[in-house]
Amino acid sequence: MHAWPASEVPALPGQGRDLRIHDTATGGRVTLAPGPVARLYVCGITPYDATHIGHAATYNAFDLVQRVWLDTKRQVHYVQNVTDVDDPLLARALATGEDWTALAERETALFREDMTALRMLPPRHYIGAVEAIPGIVPLVERLRDAGAAYELDGDIYFSVASDPHFGEVSGLDAEAMRLLSAERGGDPEREGKKNPLDPMLWQAARDGEPSWDGGSLGRGRPGWHIECVAIALDHLGMGFDVQGGGSDLAFPHHEMGASHAQALTGAHPFAKAYVHAGMVALNGEKMSKSKGNLVFVSAVRRAGTDPAAIRLALLSHHYRSDWEWTDAVLDEAERRLARWRAAVSRPDGPSAEVLLEQLREALADDLDSPAALAAVDAWAAAQENGGGTDEGAPGLVSRAVDALLGVAL
Repeated sequence: MHAWPASEVPALPGQGRDLRIHDTATGGRVTLAPGPVARLYVCGITPYDATHIGHAATYNAFDLVQRVWLDTKRQVHYVQNVTDVDDPLLARALATGEDWTALAERETALFREDMTALRMLPPRHYIGAVEAIPGIVPLVERLRDAGAAYELDGDIYFSVASDPHFGEVSGLDAEAMRLLSAERGGDPEREGKKNPLDPMLWQAARDGEPSWDGGSLGRGRPGWHIECVAIALDHLGMGFDVQGGGSDLAFPHHEMGASHAQALTGAHPFAKAYVHAGMVALNGEKMSKSKGNLVFVSAVRRAGTDPAAIRLALLSHHYRSDWEWTDAVLDEAERRLARWRAAVSRPDGPSAEVLLEQLREALADDLDSPAALAAVDAWAAAQENGGGTDEGAPGLVSRAVDALLGVAL
């Protein structure tokens, strides 16, 4: 599966700072100091409704992670999946009478268009669940053969008891996990499971649903968590730098994925840091496919909004915060974009060297994009007041905003 084209990242003078970021597993900030190649895995979409503003906010956060790393002169090995076969996708296809593969392909194509418009840097590897099945089957077989998985009426379940580190990612107690498991695709009430929290690794073929040859597992399709584990281990290996996604993925998805990988390899941790973006609401409720209260990036673009303004609206909120999408948020972003473009259009202006360092410091400080926007606002205000004669300043500001914030002026 192919990703989307990369926008050019301008080169900046000097070098950025190492990223200090909030790690869900420890509950505090950690300083990430990757080697020459920083490794990032971000969980992708299930393509039956793409791309809503909540999606965009999450991928914007991890685009900033990439840009901070690139500014430290590192390379970035970024991997993202597409869950192109799963219960919600099949349910939507059944409800609309559309072939599930056609639905997945159309929504994935739209996601690529939105990511391109928003200048999100693409992953090096963009892998669908279906194409990953040949690599998933042997992992499930290994877990089963090692006693870390068991069969139940033809389905294969992972035993959470096989990983002594289970629970360390989310830090939740058993009852909280059970409640979230029921809400987020698990089946804690199924009889015969060794532990209500045990997640499915391989679902045996069901009538009317797609299935694949699973070797000794029989025909079926993979569970959600093992999909990402297989892709991450294949392309990044254990102990990669950041596992990312929305805050609703901390449990069960990232918790279970970590345990799958740790049981498979005997190593710990699966990722050095678990980083989660906040949720975006609309009319007082979390934006979600199940509720249908979605604002789509493509619709906002079709209405004539500059994608740079959409990106500024996302950047105006700290990535870990929960916030609400409103017309006022977008209006302010459009006004900000106009002010910034007017400021960099002049032949000279206040020196931008201090601004560049302010941007670097703000983003290195747990991706503090609101502080970064405030710094550019201050420079633009000084420009409006005729505050400098540096002929190189407007160009440097434009390059810095593009390289570090992904906004083209």
